[in-house]
Amino acid sequence: MNEKTIIKATELAKYYTIREGMLIKRSLTLKALDGASFNIKPGKTFSVVGESGCGKSTLARLITMIERPTAGDFEVGGINAVTGTSQEMKALRKKVQIVFQDPYGSLNPRKKIGSILEEPLKINTDLNREERREQSLAIMGKVGLSPEQYRRYPHMFSGGQRQRIAVARALMLNPDLVVADEPVSALDVSVQAQALNLLMDLQEEMNLAYLFISHDLSVVRLISDEIMVMYLGRPVEQGKKEVIFENPLHPYTMALLAATPHVDKKARKKRILLKGEIPSPLDPPPGCTFHLRCNYMTNLCRENQPRLRVVGERQVACHHAEKFC
Repeated sequence: MNEKTIIKATELAKYYTIREGMLIKRSLTLKALDGASFNIKPGKTFSVVGESGCGKSTLARLITMIERPTAGDFEVGGINAVTGTSQEMKALRKKVQIVFQDPYGSLNPRKKIGSILEEPLKINTDLNREERREQSLAIMGKVGLSPEQYRRYPHMFSGGQRQRIAVARALMLNPDLVVADEPVSALDVSVQAQALNLLMDLQEEMNLAYLFISHDLSVVRLISDEIMVMYLGRPVEQGKKEVIFENPLHPYTMALLAATPHVDKKARKKRILLKGEIPSPLDPPPGCTFHLRCNYMTNLCRENQPRLRVVGERQVACHHAEKFC
């Protein structure tokens, strides 16, 4: 039984200071991420869902150690990734790799595919040229690319093929976790299923853990084990995929699921119309950040910010979650 934890995050937060004003400058705090806690185990997919600006990509930058958190902590394979030494951080960065959203912009158009794939090995290992080539060709085979494509440039590939190249590059250092930041949203619908099947096959073959970031709940339902729904930088509902899809308890999660199209009429839910627009993260409302758009808002919601708490088999940040059980 595998009990090892790849990622253990505790109350992760990232704040940015924004200065505005022409004559009189004032500083505002943007809470891009505020209080995310989760664990990811080998062979499992933890998905983060929410509208644009909810903090998904900020979380990705923290987990890949591109940026440091303002508060909170997280470990990679039991080693602290916030207080670790420079030598430890260098080792940890090999264990966590990322696949970006745009397969067109994430590959250097001036380099051949072989050079792109070999670059991580050149920087991080002592392998010679022939060994790097052999390893690159092996990974290309895993993602469904042929050896003759090794010397081609990115512009010679379709969008789906470029995303396969991006996945291959992420696997070059044999990571424990792959952060997939909207990896199929830029692809044609006909190609999305191929990309998702590839990710799931690689996960099974290599026992990979995924932090999967998406706004598309139909994609998330296919690939996830656990889900964290975020709104305005804060987690609002978190738990196993089956539990949340079968009976969401946060009004925001309900609205997201109701907006997901279904071919089967029985699976369709009554459409929930949200009020207004998402508030500015520079000036969030007091109390529950969702209360201005919520159909179940009360005075308690206006005044007190709910924290994640266990209700049933999941965690939910809603004062009235028990009403929906």
